[in-house]
Amino acid sequence: MTGSTTVPALSGTQAAILAAYAELIEEVGSDDVSYRVIARRAGIAERTVFRNYPTRVDLLLATAAWIEATVFAREESHSIFDIPLAIRDAMQRYDVRPELAHVVAETAMRGVSGAAPSPGRTRLERLLDAEVPSLDAAERRAVIAALSHLDSVGAWVTFRREFGMDGRDIADAAAWAAEAVLDSIRDRVAP
Repeated sequence: MTGSTTVPALSGTQAAILAAYAELIEEVGSDDVSYRVIARRAGIAERTVFRNYPTRVDLLLATAAWIEATVFAREESHSIFDIPLAIRDAMQRYDVRPELAHVVAETAMRGVSGAAPSPGRTRLERLLDAEVPSLDAAERRAVIAALSHLDSVGAWVTFRREFGMDGRDIADAAAWAAEAVLDSIRDRVAP
């Protein structure tokens, strides 16, 4: 979203495993890479991969979080009205690394039961509260929901798969839609 995703502190071995897996996903074009191949790429024993990530789901979720926090990391926006530019930039970066973008999107769509609100959503709420505090709860929720949806790798996948759009068109459409959401509240900015 509008800042780096928080990833729990990783050991050097865990970071090597996740980096190796991400590289292999890009090379092979699939998230179904064997633990043996991941271990070989990371320069560790296969048992070490299993010890750190006992299931494929554990490995995939950790890798998606690592990708989002490292490969797709971004600077935090300082204004809610900067979000369309951040969205445009994110969409362009997803387009450069589509295999990794798909992994992040697919794991996000699977959802994690009981997960806390995303850090990006929390930042959007904070920016909106600071700059446009006069919004009622329903307006605030609608703006946050729209921007959160637009500022996601899932939106990139939708534009790409369902509409056959290329990177520039995706970036333009997402930024335009975010601007349209924000246009409805621009005249209510706190002095």
